[in-house]
Formats: sequence, structure tokens, C-alpha cells
Amino acid sequence: MTVATRVIPCLDVAGGRVVKGVNFLNLRDAGDPVELAAKYADQGADELTFLDVTATVDDRSTTYDVVQRTAEQVFIPLTVGGGVREVDDVARLLAVGADKVGINSGAIARPEVIGEIADRFGAQVLVLSLDVKRSDRMPSGFVVTTHGGKRETDLDALEWCREAVERGAGELLVNSMDADGTQDGFDLELTRAVRELSHVPVIASGGAGELDHFAPAVEAGADAVLAASVFHYGKFTIGQVKRALADAGCTVRRTPGMGEGS
Repeated sequence: MTVATRVIPCLDVAGGRVVKGVNFLNLRDAGDPVELAAKYADQGADELTFLDVTATVDDRSTTYDVVQRTAEQVFIPLTVGGGVREVDDVARLLAVGADKVGINSGAIARPEVIGEIADRFGAQVLVLSLDVKRSDRMPSGFVVTTHGGKRETDLDALEWCREAVERGAGELLVNSMDADGTQDGFDLELTRAVRELSHVPVIASGGAGELDHFAPAVEAGADAVLAASVFHYGKFTIGQVKRALADAGCTVRRTPGMGEGS
């Protein structure tokens, strides 16, 4: 049976509000996270991703009350990331309603935590989130960044993906910092490269701006496509994205707003 491509709106949250910028700069308000989550669930989103984008920068935990209020309003899988450093952080997020937990900087600081989380909760709970930039310093041409893309690490992005999967990551959320917020399309080269080395699901993120941007990401190997500003500012709906994917031959879960057809 063919697995349906998932369409995932991303709620980047700072100070209890959804924000969005370009390349993680010049963030502007995009609305209330609970209201947006409910709207996207009604539109037929397959999952939601909630990222507290200032938690690591501010050296604090994710805003648990916002996560709980969001989880109480929606009944589709919710992935939460931002400020996750230890197994106990994951336990707390699951307790307030998260279904999966994303980890980025915490895993870079201490890679062993990936295995610890997977051993306790199962690999399916753990999403490795990567903010990736192009870099001539790295053999693959891609470097891992932290702190909202502000700091480059010494990690080759593809090698880090391979290591994380070996340690127990159940999914890879790969965000192109070069494409993020530009609406110029996903980084297809990056998506293909990660797909080639990973046996776990790959989520393509960063750059969605037109309906015809989504299918190429799936063709490049993405199991799911993630977008933010195009949904937050009403450029198009979840149903329109799914319709475009279906028209391009991708399998999707049928939802309201897709219109007629297969």
C-alpha cells in the first residue's frame, strides 16, 4: 500500500505568538497558535509542527501551556520542538499533549540523548530537526546550524543525518535555511541527498511559495512537506496543496477543500 504524502503546517512560536520571517530574520506576527492550529486541522492538515524558535536562544524550555492548549484543540499528530535537551523534556511534552518531539541543538550538544529518547519512548516519537545551510566547508556542501541559523556548527549535514538515524531518530525534518521564507521553492538537491542516506521518513521544509513547489519535493524523496507563511497569510489552503499534489500523481489523504477528482 502506498503511504500518503503528509502536508504539515509549521507554527514557529515566539512569546506565545506564531511568527514568520525570511531566513529566520525580521520575524513578524502571524497569529495565535491555538487558533491557527484549529484552522489547519479543520482544513485537513495531516499533522502540525510547533517549534518554539527562541527557546534555545533564550536558554529555556518550550512554552508548555501553549502546547497544552494547542493539543486540547486539535486531534491530529502534534510534533513539538524547541529547547529539548533531555529525556525528561520529552516526557513533559508528551504529558501535555505532544505526539512527537523535535530535537535540534540539544542533540548536537549531546548526541547520546537521541538514543536515550528512542530507548525510552520509541524511535517513532523522535524527530531530528535540522537547520541546514549550504557551505563549501563541508564535503557534502551542507552544514548544520543552530540558534535559528545564527551559528554554524562543524557538522556536515548529511553525516549528521546518518549518525542521528543510526542513534535512533525516527524522522528527519530538514529545513533549508537558504530557502526558508523565500517562497522560491524547496531545496531539492538537499532533499534528494538526505533521502538517499535515510531509511526513516524525511520532511522537506523551507521555501514553499507556489502550489507547484510541493510535488517536486515529493519526487525528490520527501515523505512529507512542511510550510508556514503560505498558510499563515492565506496564500493557499491545505486542501489546495493536496489537490496540487494529487494532480501531480502523489497519494494524499483526502480532506475538505480538495475539490473533485482522485
